[in-house]
Amino acid sequence: MSLSERWQELFGPADGGAAVMSLASTAPEAGTGGGANGRLKYSGGPWTSASGTAGDLRTSTETSRSALGPGHEGVEAGAVGLTSVAALKSVRTSWEERLRALRDECEQLKGTLLTVAKEMGETETAIETSFKGVDGGAEAGGRR
Repeated sequence: MSLSERWQELFGPADGGAAVMSLASTAPEAGTGGGANGRLKYSGGPWTSASGTAGDLRTSTETSRSALGPGHEGVEAGAVGLTSVAALKSVRTSWEERLRALRDECEQLKGTLLTVAKEMGETETAIETSFKGVDGGAEAGGRR
């Protein structure tokens, strides 16, 4: 029995009216017409795009964090004796820590998303290659 026949035995025909799952990181294969009857092929685009967005967010977060210091220059000298200066200093320190943590998280996320894009592409290629050998070999050998 071929792999395709076994699949149909277990799960029924692909167009048998069953619910179809679609993943955001997949796209219809060219020339299939897409939709429920088309084969889905992995696309690294969404993962790579998300990685770029994380990188952009990391850069803008660091720019904002770096601007906090110069933005507070002269505040202490101009507000000597006011208790709000200590509170303002505390808030600034808190925001610098939060922005630093966000920056670091975006840096890590950027790398992780690129790794996922690479691994997903390699996994798809390996799976496709393994199925070519299984399905074609069973039918060529005359087993059904």
